[in-house]
Amino acid sequence: MIVRYDHPMFSEAELLTVFRALSNPARRQMLVWLKEPMGFPGQEPGDVEIGVCVTDIQRRAGLGQSTTSQYLAMLRRAGLIVATRRGKWTYYRRDEANIARLLETLGDVF
Repeated sequence: MIVRYDHPMFSEAELLTVFRALSNPARRQMLVWLKEPMGFPGQEPGDVEIGVCVTDIQRRAGLGQSTTSQYLAMLRRAGLIVATRRGKWTYYRRDEANIARLLETLGDVF
């Protein structure tokens, strides 16, 4: 399931997808790191628009390529990050609008 943007609030199923994605400390850490993309070595100010290369995230996490890709895919399906493909490289950035929508939903529900 991929989180949809056409409703103002997250559904129960979408919230479950988010909670599953955030249940792993490494995935939570990746989301925190992506809040400050300039903290990654070699990032240029113009890079912020497309995000951080998966290779840089993998290097910082100290995980294998497959595990890193699976973790990022789960965060993407939860609607927390956006992937941008440039040639053979994939870049990730936080989806701040959807994160704000999530926080609004949580505020309304809880």
